[in-house]
Amino acid sequence: MVKILHFADAHINMANYGRQDPDTGLPLRVVDFLNSLDKIIAAAIEEQVDLVIFAGDAYKDRNPAPTYQREWERRIIRLSNADIPTILLVGNHDLTPSLNRAHALEEFNTLEIPNIIVADRPRFYLSENLWGLPLQLIALPWISRSGMVAHLGMSLAEPDKLYQQLETNLGDLVDKWLDKADPELPTILTAHASIQGASYGGERSVILGNDLVLSSGLVKDKRLDYVAMGHIHKPQDLNEGNHPPVVYPGSIERVDWGEAHEKKFYVMAEVYKGKTNYQWCEINGIRSFVERSVQLVSEEKVSEKLRKAMPEEDQIRDAIVRLTIEYPHEWEPLIDEGMLHDLASEAFEFHLVKRPKREVRGRLPEGTLIGSMTQTELLDHFWRSETEDNQIDTERLLGLAHQIIQKVESGDKD
Repeated sequence: MVKILHFADAHINMANYGRQDPDTGLPLRVVDFLNSLDKIIAAAIEEQVDLVIFAGDAYKDRNPAPTYQREWERRIIRLSNADIPTILLVGNHDLTPSLNRAHALEEFNTLEIPNIIVADRPRFYLSENLWGLPLQLIALPWISRSGMVAHLGMSLAEPDKLYQQLETNLGDLVDKWLDKADPELPTILTAHASIQGASYGGERSVILGNDLVLSSGLVKDKRLDYVAMGHIHKPQDLNEGNHPPVVYPGSIERVDWGEAHEKKFYVMAEVYKGKTNYQWCEINGIRSFVERSVQLVSEEKVSEKLRKAMPEEDQIRDAIVRLTIEYPHEWEPLIDEGMLHDLASEAFEFHLVKRPKREVRGRLPEGTLIGSMTQTELLDHFWRSETEDNQIDTERLLGLAHQIIQKVESGDKD
């Protein structure tokens, strides 16, 4: 049996909300992500796991600032110093699109940090490659499109064929490695990719498109004993109740409003040959995202309605809060923004989203009958009534409309 800790999608430099921490000089939102990472590292050391698998995306971009690299390295070095073997898979946010350029985790290779393997190309690791642990591991890091073109000798102008061919090649490669695998040892697959049928959250599912999508058949191969995925932020097991588990642990903090209602996890797994037990370990202390919306349908007591739409005081405190207001644009003066910001003063950050609506139906001048106007005159009136909002090129549209009407009236079918 091998005890592993699996996490993914750290994105530690996600400084998209909030202010600076006066003690560290780091954005407070970055401190949130680092606190979650600290809890994961501490759990691995406390539980003395046999292996940590990080399934990609240490950062939110390919060129992290040195300060963020320092913070990531400090935490990974803690695992190395605790003699805990660690696999760092390269994700799409860690990888530059240019060929032969260093990725964001390159320093661990360059400095040859003990107990750390950076998996930056597809590879089958035998037990002797994994510090003598009694297991085998297939690593499928993110592969850039330029890398695919170079490897497959295809054109960027054929993205669908490119991805399809790569998926076929990877499937053949994994199948060949599984045929070679020691049948007595458990086998783990770790990949940073989408899987067909996985859910991104918000009722969106992964379908074939401009992304490398692994087939469900590849990851559910019963010769595998655990599949440690990264890339999709929604926690899920795509083979729940069956063997092998196919697990996305999700991101370690809420990255945006699409994850507002999701809990965050890392995964502890005991992997045997032919059997795996695992548990979701919730990361406590995640910063709350609180969202409210209100639609104003009356001019009466607007401030009172907006007060009622705001979250309770205990929900606001230290949370990222968003209030969306829909209203007729002429009621703009009735919205007391100062009051709303005062009510949200205890929030970590407050976002007020105003969505004024305009009446788009243009009225005809009094006494004008529709029947007295030509088709082009009606179109001209309609489009000019919307020009203020949509910047419609009415002259060009009228010219095209006139040509079409003339063709129809003349019976020209071309």
